[in-house]
Amino acid sequence: MAYRLAVVSSVSLLLSGSLAFSEPNHETAASPGEQLYSTHCVYCHTSQVHWRDKKIAKNWTSLITQVRRWQSNAGLGWTDDEILEVAQYLNHRYYHFSETDRRAFLSAAKR
Repeated sequence: MAYRLAVVSSVSLLLSGSLAFSEPNHETAASPGEQLYSTHCVYCHTSQVHWRDKKIAKNWTSLITQVRRWQSNAGLGWTDDEILEVAQYLNHRYYHFSETDRRAFLSAAKR
């Protein structure tokens, strides 16, 4: 009887522990692009700047060019990867342009 109680207790403990670790995490971590944008850009750029009629970004390449331009104007010194992360965040959040591959980004954005 003591053995049976020990087994049942052990199984119950294991199951309760595994359920605690398997609960879904409803908090979604911000992407690197969102973190950079929220930290450095949101002070001047509200969401209105992205959906206004006179927006400068008209396609994927021009969006990347604008991210590169503004991070440079602000003296942020972002890497190509950081520029791409922010452009992807903005594209997914506001613009929905067709994205080209990474090599096209690197060559087009540096012109």
